[in-house]
Amino acid sequence: MPTQLTSDDARQTLNAHASGKGAEIFEKYGPEIGWKQLLQILQDRSCVRFSCEIAFDAAPLGPGEFAHPVARGETPEEGYTLCIHPCFMTQLKLVPFLALYQLVLVNYGEFASSDDAEAFGASALGIAREDYYQILCEAADQLGGLS
Repeated sequence: MPTQLTSDDARQTLNAHASGKGAEIFEKYGPEIGWKQLLQILQDRSCVRFSCEIAFDAAPLGPGEFAHPVARGETPEEGYTLCIHPCFMTQLKLVPFLALYQLVLVNYGEFASSDDAEAFGASALGIAREDYYQILCEAADQLGGLS
């Protein structure tokens, strides 16, 4: 009789896959991922499953949200616009950290969790998850009362 996968098994599998995909990005584009490398990653379908471009636009973001992918159509194949809060336009070194966290939603959809996003981003950047999480928290803190 085949073994049934539990939701915990599926979650662990997704997390491991996200972390592994991040490690592939680090191998291909690291050791330092900046603005230029981020733009290359967004064009690489082995890294980002669907077309994705960046727009510095806060309109689709919720309160305290630094970035979010917005579908450009009814299907994922139509691509996404990764909206990043405009306050980060002058901090391009930070943008890859914010974008990588959101790319998990582009690659895996709503099944992806914040844990998966942290695993993916930290692996892609070659840093510890705790350090990555701290950087994201500091970025979110910059938004304060901005919308």
